[in-house]
Amino acid sequence: MGYLFLWIFLMIVGLALLVKGADWFVDGAAGIAGKCRISPLVIGLTVVAFGTSAPELAVSVAAAAGHSTDIGVGNIVGSNIANILLILGISSLVHILPVQKNSFRVDFPVLLIASALLIGLGAWGKAISWWDGLILLAVFAAYMAYLIVHALKERKAGVLPPPEEKSPPRGKVGLWFARMEEKTWFLIVLTVVGLGMVAGGGELLVEGAKYVASYLGVPDRIIGLTVVAIGTSLPELVTSAVAAKKGETDIAVGNIIGSNIFNILLIGGVSSLVTPLTFDLATNLIDALVAFAAVLLLILLSVLGKRKLGRAAGVVMLASFVLYYVYLFVTL
Repeated sequence: MGYLFLWIFLMIVGLALLVKGADWFVDGAAGIAGKCRISPLVIGLTVVAFGTSAPELAVSVAAAAGHSTDIGVGNIVGSNIANILLILGISSLVHILPVQKNSFRVDFPVLLIASALLIGLGAWGKAISWWDGLILLAVFAAYMAYLIVHALKERKAGVLPPPEEKSPPRGKVGLWFARMEEKTWFLIVLTVVGLGMVAGGGELLVEGAKYVASYLGVPDRIIGLTVVAIGTSLPELVTSAVAAKKGETDIAVGNIIGSNIFNILLIGGVSSLVTPLTFDLATNLIDALVAFAAVLLLILLSVLGKRKLGRAAGVVMLASFVLYYVYLFVTL
């Protein structure tokens, strides 16, 4: 019982690290984008997405190494569901989220292809084997190459919008912080420290939640789809919500799309190289189909909202998330 209260305390510490770390992480990433004249969407799809996906990578690889493949697959699929339905749902309630044309042309199709690959490869051999992992990693490499080339073209063409005017800082600390944010080295430090706080805070929350769940006797698949999936998605949740509140909406949307692509192609690919990921047709297939349906719902809501995700879309996504979790616990 003593360990239970200790882990609850550590979870609270982790939450505090997450919130402040995400604040610094977003400021640093947005500042770097401005300094390097790189689109915030590209920063969200790459740097921020990779950073906030670090907990999923660590948990899934560790689960694969320990042969807990139900947690590994459940974490990937569950995180993707939570990222779209929960995180974008909450973020769109905080601030209207515009969806860029390039996301419709490239990012959404890549996410759909990645989701379909996970379903097809998993159902074909009832597992994601090492050669399936190589296919996922090859698609990931091609996508990253495209983003880099696209960012270089944008920079050369000078098509980026002018930076938004920020409200004047308050107090001596605020003035010092504002002056330091003009220095590139400080922005890099801010991004790295913020990422460390996000990853560390997420790890404390996940480990604490896993201990509490196992203490209560919850099955591995449900732990993977709920406790671990939401826990490892907390960096995306806090980062996207903070980005939306700060008006960095491209980072908020790019973070989620990029994280979902990273989860399937990079994390799924790397984890399957460690050990084959069992893909149960009675359980994992249904969850993967829900994740695929969540992408379709996101695209539909973006189209209906004329390339914007507003409060109505947020309500629909959150309601869908609740319905999915009701299904999970009803079918226990």
